[in-house]
Amino acid sequence: MLKHHFWMSAACKSCPLLLWFREAGALACCLPAAMHSLVFLCAQKVVSHHSTVHGALEFIPKELYPVLFKAAFMNKKTLVLQDLVQTWPFPVLSFQKLLRKCQHCDRALLQEKPNKLCVQTVILGVVAYLNEALEDRLHSQSKRQRLQVLDMTGLQDDGIDQGPESMSLWSRTVTLAKACIDISKHQSKCTKRTPKRRKGPYSSSVALLPPQPVSVEVHVDLFVNSTSYGVLKDALQNNANSMLRLKCRDFRAEELPIASTVGLLEFLDPTGVRQVDLRFNNLGLSGLRVILPHMAKFTNLVSLKLPYSNIDVRRLSAGMEGSLHYFATQLSRLSCLKELNLGSSRLSGKLRQLLGDLQGPLESLELAFCYLLPNDLAYLSQSLHTPTLKKLDLSGNNLSDSLLQPFQHLLEEASSSLLHLDIMECRLMDIHLESLLPALCRCSQLRYLGVFGNPLSTRGLKNLLQRTMGLLYLQLVIYPYPVDCYSENLPWPPTSSNLLNGSVDEEKFSRVSAELQQMLLTASRTDAIWTTNLCRHNTLDYFNL
Repeated sequence: MLKHHFWMSAACKSCPLLLWFREAGALACCLPAAMHSLVFLCAQKVVSHHSTVHGALEFIPKELYPVLFKAAFMNKKTLVLQDLVQTWPFPVLSFQKLLRKCQHCDRALLQEKPNKLCVQTVILGVVAYLNEALEDRLHSQSKRQRLQVLDMTGLQDDGIDQGPESMSLWSRTVTLAKACIDISKHQSKCTKRTPKRRKGPYSSSVALLPPQPVSVEVHVDLFVNSTSYGVLKDALQNNANSMLRLKCRDFRAEELPIASTVGLLEFLDPTGVRQVDLRFNNLGLSGLRVILPHMAKFTNLVSLKLPYSNIDVRRLSAGMEGSLHYFATQLSRLSCLKELNLGSSRLSGKLRQLLGDLQGPLESLELAFCYLLPNDLAYLSQSLHTPTLKKLDLSGNNLSDSLLQPFQHLLEEASSSLLHLDIMECRLMDIHLESLLPALCRCSQLRYLGVFGNPLSTRGLKNLLQRTMGLLYLQLVIYPYPVDCYSENLPWPPTSSNLLNGSVDEEKFSRVSAELQQMLLTASRTDAIWTTNLCRHNTLDYFNL
């Protein structure tokens, strides 16, 4: 891995810090198991001295760049980080590959909120690399292109607890868009300054062959709202001719007018998009009729999320019936669709019409607060989707009454594939849960269960825990505060609002929580997390199942 001429160079001999790499590399050859930690330890020492790295970049073997990048990112050594990015020797710089779980410190950097300065520095490094390439072209100097793809997908952003040092998806989108615009402006200026012809010895002028253009494609997830729409639109408009091009993987838009949403969708690379998430856009069926045809060009679209779209099919006029049919037809054109979220849409009695013509089975279906009827769940339990469902969200539907038996049948049919089940705020009491437990316990692959917001007692929760001990893959359960732990008497049966806004007796709840943890310990199931903390729920995603 380590190049001999590097260790023998004068630069290396004069620098004790770099010589540590030599020692680590030599030991690594003899002790493979110790290789990573030894090299990483030396890398941390080296990146702590910017002048050392900056002066020795031309001597550093390319094999050491990844470990130096990880060390600089972890320790927030931004000057070193920018130098490394600007001289990156590989075609691809991928956050996902470079910031996986660190074997040396047991940290999964990719799962932590990205540090704002470090992310900005990586972007600045790429911009500096492209500006340097522009100046080389201006002077007819051609260098072999190194970096071609910057992959920034996969950075965590759960939308909560964004501290001053972290960088949200929205901020990353704006920063990248501004960088694209700046590069385009610089590119335009340099093009105007580029000499077209020069004098030759045997002719009045000789045409110059311009050096091969250099460009970097940024693979990225984008989040746009009305505030950032303008800057992202400007960046995407120049995408095709820019040296810094955005290739969107997951696209999320909130509170945008229909025309703005359509405009942005038209600018996106059809082959790169795997998810479109449009929420709080008040689209209605008429708006979806306009937007859905623009989805068909995304040939690799796997996930479509349309929560809070103001869809109500309960009292449709003749014209709106046509819009619903058109909506279903457009959904059926999405040949790769595996995840569909229609949360907070009033879909009563129309599930068969919406899902019946899909080309393939869904693996994730989110129908929270959709006012479903028994015939909706009856259809779903018999459909092609149920045997393949990995994720199902029926939160907010009243499963305690006429939906209870159809839901029980649905669970039985999905039991072999289901990994993630959300039934929060479904008015389930102990008696209802008792009838569901036989079907629930057949879900042998289940990893996550959400029952928060249901009026369950301490006894009901203990019964749930005891009966699901045999689900060996169940790692996370988000449970409600027991009804017997509230400070005042709740109206019976309590609504979700009563449970969410009621006052919990913390002392009572602490005792119950301790008892549940003791039950897990006694059963040797300390690997399972039982919590009332909804923040954990926000990090769960279909693509991580």
